[in-house]
Amino acid sequence: MKNKLLWRLWAIIGLGTVVLFLAIDWLTNHTETSMSFIADTHQQTLLNYGKQAEHIYLTQGEDALAEYIKHIQLQEQTWAGVVTSKITPFADSELVPLFTDYFQLGRGVEWKIHLYFAQNPIMEVPFVDDATHLLIQLPQRMRPGAFLMMFRLLLQIALPLILLCLLTYVVYQHVMRPLKRLEKATQEFSDGKLDARVTPLLPKRHDELTDIAATFDKMADRTSSLIQNQRQLLADLSHELRTPLARIDMAVDFVEQNLNQAQALERLRYEASTMRSLVEDTLTFSWLSTELPSLNTETFDLVELINVICDDAKFEYPHNILHCELPEQAVIENSSQVALGQAIENVIRNALRYTPPEKAVSVLLKKLHNTYTLTISDNGPGVPDALCDDIFKPFFRVEKSRTATKMRGEGEAAAHSQKNHGHGMGLALAQRQVHAVGGEISAHNRIDDTAGLTIAIALPINATSTTKASV
Repeated sequence: MKNKLLWRLWAIIGLGTVVLFLAIDWLTNHTETSMSFIADTHQQTLLNYGKQAEHIYLTQGEDALAEYIKHIQLQEQTWAGVVTSKITPFADSELVPLFTDYFQLGRGVEWKIHLYFAQNPIMEVPFVDDATHLLIQLPQRMRPGAFLMMFRLLLQIALPLILLCLLTYVVYQHVMRPLKRLEKATQEFSDGKLDARVTPLLPKRHDELTDIAATFDKMADRTSSLIQNQRQLLADLSHELRTPLARIDMAVDFVEQNLNQAQALERLRYEASTMRSLVEDTLTFSWLSTELPSLNTETFDLVELINVICDDAKFEYPHNILHCELPEQAVIENSSQVALGQAIENVIRNALRYTPPEKAVSVLLKKLHNTYTLTISDNGPGVPDALCDDIFKPFFRVEKSRTATKMRGEGEAAAHSQKNHGHGMGLALAQRQVHAVGGEISAHNRIDDTAGLTIAIALPINATSTTKASV
C-alpha cells in the first residue's frame, strides 16, 4: 500500500477526533445530569418546610399556617403556598390507582431540574393525607447548576485542548521516533562510525519513514564502501609506487656516479611511464567507482571494434595465435565505444600476456536474445577457483597469491613477460568499464582439457539511460 504513513496518520487523527467528540459529549451529558438535581441538604430543607407546615396546620390552624408561609416567603425570597387537591371525575370517567398515587401539582424534590430554563420550577411537598400540598417556587439559592458555565468552558475549551495536545503528542512520537533514530545514525556516521544503520532499529514499521531509513542505509552502504575502497586504493597505490620510486632512486644514483648512464636513463623512462600508467589507471578506476557514470551515448559496431583491437594485439604479440569467431555485424546502442574498447583490450592483452608462445587465445562473440556474449579464453596456467572473483580487485595479482611463481616462457618470451608485467589494474578497470555500459563480466577456468582462463563479458544490445556502474 502506498502512502502508509498518510493512512496511519489519518487513522490516528480520525480516531482521536471521534474519541474527542465522544468524550466531550459524554462528559457534557454526565456533568449536566449530575448537576441537574437539588442538593441533598436543600432537598431535606424543602421536606422540613413541608413537615413543619403540616405540623402547624394540624396543631395551630390556618392562621398560624398563613404566618408560617409568609415567613418562608420572606426567608427564601420566593413564593410559597398551601393548596388542597380533590380530583372529581365526571362523564362516567374513573381514575385508576396509578394516577392518584403519582399525581402531583409540582415537582418532587428529587426530580431533575432543567438548567436552561430561566424560571425556577414549583416544588411540591405533600402532607400525610395526600390531599394537602405545600407548593414553593424553588429558591434561587437552592437552584442546581451554579457552576454550569464554568464546567461548560472547561469541557469546550480545556478538555479539547488537553485531548488535542495528547493526540498531537502521539502523532509527534509516531513520526519523530524514527526521525530521531535517523538523526542518531546520521550523527554516528558523520563521527566516523561507518556501520551505523537505521533499518534494524525500525523492524516493525513499514511506511514512508522506513523507506527513508532504507534509503539512508543504502546511501551509508555506498558511502562506507567508497570510503573503505578509497582508503584501500590509496594504501595499495602507495605500496605499488614504492617499487618504481626505489628503482628511480637507484637509476639516479647510477647517473650521478656515471655508471651505465644509458641503461639508467632507459630505466628512468620506463619507471616514469609505469608510474604514469599506474596513476592514470588508478584515477580512472576511482572515477568509475565514485561517480557511477552512465556511459550510454554511442551506437557502434561491436565486431568492428573487436577487429581493430585484435589487429593491434596481433602486432604486439606476434608469437601468439589470436583466433576470432565473430559475426558479420553486431550493432550495439546506447553504449560507450571508448570504455568498452579499453575493457576488451585489457582482457585480450591480459590473455595474450599469460599465454605461452605459439599457443592460441580465442575470442568468440555470440548473440543471445537481447545480449551479446563475448568470451575470451587463453591457454595460460589459469587461476585458482577461489581467486576468480579477486582478479577484478585493484592491484590484485595472482602471482602474489601463489606459493611458487613460474615463468611463462624462456628467452625472449620470458623477457617479454617481465617487461609487460602489469600492476593489477587492468581487469579491475575492465570490470568498472563494463558495468558502466550496463554489462557484466566474470571469470572461470576452462572446463575442457586445455588449461587456461575464460573471461565472459555480457553486453546489452541497447542499454537504458538508467544504467549505472557498480562498485
